Amino acid sequence: MITLAKDGSLPARRQAMGYLYDKQLVHVLFEQVSERYGDRQGGYTRILRTVNRRGDNAEMAIIELT
Repeated sequence: MITLAKDGSLPARRQAMGYLYDKQLVHVLFEQVSERYGDRQGGYTRILRTVNRRGDNAEMAIIELT
């Protein structure tokens, strides 16, 4: 989604609408992403591993946008 928003073209906007289904959200995404991530080539997320989930012992993580 961030890569599509950085592109900013109409086809990219339509492709994002195919995933998000909310016109207002897509508009905000395309407005704000270029300011925050415009100069970055990648590496938008940080993954922090946490303890395994109790019950089924599944690996858990926290994903942040940096």
